[in-house]
Amino acid sequence: MESLELGCCSPMVREPLSAHQAVQLAGAFKALADPVRLRLLSLIASHAGGEACVCDLTGEFDVSQPTISHHLKVLREAGLLSSQRRGTWVYYRVQPGGLAVLAQLLAAPATEADIIGEPVTVGA
Repeated sequence: MESLELGCCSPMVREPLSAHQAVQLAGAFKALADPVRLRLLSLIASHAGGEACVCDLTGEFDVSQPTISHHLKVLREAGLLSSQRRGTWVYYRVQPGGLAVLAQLLAAPATEADIIGEPVTVGA
């Protein structure tokens, strides 16, 4: 049986994060690491048009309105939400660009076989 010897270093298939990008993305992941904030983002994204009034959000949690406002502020500062005041209410909208960057980072990188179009076999 012939053995294939692989080098210790595999080639990169995409550009790694810069130090600045890592700092920015860490802030977004830190914002999402809290269960209340993750759920708030999900609730807002679940509304028509990806937008919800703060009045639609506060009743869903066992925390005070100022605590909800703090969590929304953290999500806004992380670039995951935007807000707009309309009269006495504030409406929050999911920022697709912020989510797209996170999704791209979490997407599995292409393998060498994907790049050259060869099928990948496991356990052969």
